[in-house]
Amino acid sequence: MFDFPEQWVIGWEVIKWIDGLVDWVVITWEPFFLVVRTIVLGILVPFRNFLEWLPWWLVIVATGLISWRMVNIWFGVIAALFIVFMSFMGLIELAMVTLAITLTATLLCVVLGIPIGIAAAKSDHFERILRPILDGMQTLPSFVYLIPALMLFGLGMTPAVMATMIYAIAPIIRLTNLGIRQVEPSVVEAGKAFGTTPWQLLRKVQIPLALPTILAGLNQTVMMALAMVVIASMIGAKGLGAEVLNGIARIEPGRGFIAGISIVFMAIILDRISQAFARNPKTRPAT
Repeated sequence: MFDFPEQWVIGWEVIKWIDGLVDWVVITWEPFFLVVRTIVLGILVPFRNFLEWLPWWLVIVATGLISWRMVNIWFGVIAALFIVFMSFMGLIELAMVTLAITLTATLLCVVLGIPIGIAAAKSDHFERILRPILDGMQTLPSFVYLIPALMLFGLGMTPAVMATMIYAIAPIIRLTNLGIRQVEPSVVEAGKAFGTTPWQLLRKVQIPLALPTILAGLNQTVMMALAMVVIASMIGAKGLGAEVLNGIARIEPGRGFIAGISIVFMAIILDRISQAFARNPKTRPAT
């Protein structure tokens, strides 16, 4: 009377149907997933190798100079001290791997997210379809993104990048859409009056005026990508996230704390630099 009847439970049938669907997708779309894997690794591996090749002292100097140029001299000193701390803790190489995965996922978010945001700004119908999808993407727990990435790409850095990209792409789509829609209609009408084509209007009027909002979306995307990279260590992504995971698995709180505080330092550096990049357009060309 109080328990749900067992003969009505169909969970196992649903599980088998989903497993069969995933097997079909993996087998049928294997060439597509192979191309995606090749593209992701083609971006990630050279980037990671370059960052790991950099001398530790050059990483410290470059971080300090960029932070000073983009923010101020005091933050430049603080950012350099953060990298010095990671170096003394023996985590500089892992930090470079984490940075490579984060920036690769961010690059993919920019390449895919900005065109989607532009299309949403140009079409109300497409924006209405896209809005609940983005709401769902930003509502789902981050661990959920690991399941399809793991099933389709297996263990390794490729599923980590793909899961990170899907998790972090929503802000840049939303804010690209918002930025273009907030461009003053009078400015758009003036551009049309001067005979600009739709492409010229987008490239020379709408995107430049919407750029601060788009770059604010980029800042949020970078932060979400860094957060997801830590979680993606559970499916084979190396870096500081894997060190945190090892500290938990081996019950070594010191190990986890050192890696965790290093992730915090990286987040502070990336956040302040990307915020300054969006806030101060005068520094962008020089940088």
